Amino acid sequence: MKRVVLSILLVLLMSVSVLADGGFYADTIYFDVRMQEDIGIQDAIAGNTDIFLEGLSAPQVLSLSQAELDKLDIYSVPSGYTDFILNPIPNVAPYTLTVDGKEYFNPFAIKDLRFALNFLVNRKYVVEEILGGAGMPMYTCVVPGQPGTYRYELNASKMGFSAEGDESRALEAIETAMNEAASLPENKGKLVKKDGKWMFNNEPVVIKFVIRVDDPSVRVPLGNYFTTQLEKTGLTVEKLMVDRYKANDLVYDNNPANYDWNMLTEAWGAGATRRFWDHIVGQMYAPWRNWMPGRTNAANWRYTNDEIDKLTQIAMYGDVLNEEEYWDATLKAQTLGLEEAVRIFVAVQHDYFLANKNAFEERFAYGLGDGLNQWSLLTAKPKNKVMKVTQFSSQGSLFMQAWDPIGLDGMTDTYSSRIADLLMDMGAFESPVDAMYTSLVAVPLEIETSVLRNAEGEIVGDIEVPANAVKWDAYKDEWVEVGPGTTAKGYGKFTLEYRDFHQGIPMSMIDYLYDDVFKEEWRIKEYEGDPWYEQEIDDLYAPTADLDKGTIYDFENNIVYGWTDDYSPDPNRMIGKLAPAWSTNTHSPSLGVSWEIAEALGRMVALGSNSGTVYSFSGSREGAEPVDVLVERCVKDIKAELHKMIIEEWIPLGLEEYITVEDAIARYQAALTFINKYGHAYISNGGYYLAKYDTDANYAELKAVRDEDYPMDSDSLMALFERTILDIETIETPMLNVRGKDIVVKVHATEAIYPNNVGVPATMGNTTITLITDDGELTYNAELTNNGIFEGKIPGSATQNLAPGSYSILVEITGEGKTVGEAVTKPIVLR
Repeated sequence: MKRVVLSILLVLLMSVSVLADGGFYADTIYFDVRMQEDIGIQDAIAGNTDIFLEGLSAPQVLSLSQAELDKLDIYSVPSGYTDFILNPIPNVAPYTLTVDGKEYFNPFAIKDLRFALNFLVNRKYVVEEILGGAGMPMYTCVVPGQPGTYRYELNASKMGFSAEGDESRALEAIETAMNEAASLPENKGKLVKKDGKWMFNNEPVVIKFVIRVDDPSVRVPLGNYFTTQLEKTGLTVEKLMVDRYKANDLVYDNNPANYDWNMLTEAWGAGATRRFWDHIVGQMYAPWRNWMPGRTNAANWRYTNDEIDKLTQIAMYGDVLNEEEYWDATLKAQTLGLEEAVRIFVAVQHDYFLANKNAFEERFAYGLGDGLNQWSLLTAKPKNKVMKVTQFSSQGSLFMQAWDPIGLDGMTDTYSSRIADLLMDMGAFESPVDAMYTSLVAVPLEIETSVLRNAEGEIVGDIEVPANAVKWDAYKDEWVEVGPGTTAKGYGKFTLEYRDFHQGIPMSMIDYLYDDVFKEEWRIKEYEGDPWYEQEIDDLYAPTADLDKGTIYDFENNIVYGWTDDYSPDPNRMIGKLAPAWSTNTHSPSLGVSWEIAEALGRMVALGSNSGTVYSFSGSREGAEPVDVLVERCVKDIKAELHKMIIEEWIPLGLEEYITVEDAIARYQAALTFINKYGHAYISNGGYYLAKYDTDANYAELKAVRDEDYPMDSDSLMALFERTILDIETIETPMLNVRGKDIVVKVHATEAIYPNNVGVPATMGNTTITLITDDGELTYNAELTNNGIFEGKIPGSATQNLAPGSYSILVEITGEGKTVGEAVTKPIVLR
């Protein structure tokens, strides 16, 4: 049995509970776009914009003159990364499919061939020649150098991945895979190699390579480079140079069975600073997470892998007894994902974000894993209290996707989320500095976990759930008590620091009740043809449906007690798992609208709209379009629905005992007043609200909430993030390393007080050196010998029985208290 109790004092130290007067520093934040990155850069230099919110590559920044650089404050982080996603249809022998009566052979349906592509790409070349040296090779879906990544990097190293790759090995493996496919009875005589080119039914075997033309600095040269590499295999490459819209249509919004593409140059932002990566392993490798070919659309051919699904769900939701079992499931899932090789990760680049130095009083917060983000804008202090923020969009669009505040695909584009992230205060979030869970609205008072393995070998909770804890029953349409005998793995007690919604209605516990009811109603099909059901929402929540073990809502004392089987061995992470949530959004904790808007949207989807437009969440129903709280037609339908709700004296399901008709009507009227004033229905609870927007001019204006009861300000938030940052600058090893001889390793490290970017030689830190071998890891300490220099050695006894060849060492520096360290790998060769 394992039992962990997180003290009240500790969790309160991680909450933003400082009473502030009047909200964040900037009165107004303006968002606009530039269609060219060079124009955005020059606008930041000239002061035409204060922040260019785009991760730029090193060549773009290093080409600037010193006079230009002197006008900028530069925030550099390893954040943006690239990969190839492959279309593996049909993913079984004989690797053929028929489209419109024509038979095709798909090389990427062969798993061994896909895996060999890892060695065909020279990641060192990509970093040095395409990224200008400002980046690192990336072998898996975790961003090197972020907290908690070293185990994943070790895993990739054990599989033989290296920065240079191994072209001869790759070509041999691909040739073998193609010959084996050609020898299959179904392909004999049809799949042949002639004059160095693979042919199928007398036509070249073509790889349709989708390359994002609107990324000329990275994805275009990367696509061109890998085209050359692929053609060395005898395959013929057809480059499809397209923009973001067309790429989305071809790849993500398309059925792989249409066979319109074989591979795409993907690029991602890290999204956040992270300590845990199981959900990213799930996102990048597990079909159930909705980002693999075919997505979760039942009408599509879909890549499936039940084992990766199972392992990522075990890791993400804590069907483990301890940390060892957690890592076992997570790393097994990663290994399978690497072996399946539907995604081939290439490199992470150092992204450079620009701010006009003269526009701000001081440096502001930024994510060590993702650069400038919502915390940057919330802690920024523009000298004139007005902040101009520019994003880059080659299409000139600031509103790429529907502002659907509920569906899986709504507002997933960077442009929308960067605006919307400022409009909502979530329950808890991962700190941009060290990824520790920090509370905003939901403040933890008690956190407890206890798990054991029962006689049947199952991992079960050992915390008794009170019999009067409740859950929503969508079949009975009522709150039901869990009854005696229920146990849970985790328990949390939270108080709620309410703020007002933007329409002026104060938050209350009713918002949390509504969220519970909404998600249950929309994920459960009560009968065939149930209009209050969405398949994609069901697919998302099905793996976690039984993890909620009950809740007690104490209205009188403003306390929420919750029990869950969504477990983590890490006590701090349990804050995020247990924190009460009010948002009905299905994919992001930082997006959400007040319940009367969610209810109006739900009625429009289920019962029909005033205009006759057929809606769904993210447009997932056939012939439907996604709801959009910014689009005029949809906004009119929302207003009409709110008027109906007033006339009907409508009270949402599950709230009948908690809200009066008068209170409900007052809420609907407040929402209508807001919509009439601002022209949209994105009503949330954050420190800013959307005051103006123009989807044609691609412009948005956010205004600060100036309510004396709003419990946050820029200074208190910034104080929460202050840390000492330890960075590994270089790792020195001998040019020649002889087995059986000591290997001296010298580590150069710096320290800096966040968010300052100027480091000094480190005077602190615990540094270890780990030699990675096929039989395991051998770890040794390094000592501080001079400011900024740590020295250690790998003894000859550790290497004398190893075979000659390439190995990796992992160097990690950590500190005590409010300190953030780093882990870096380096290859060595033993002779």
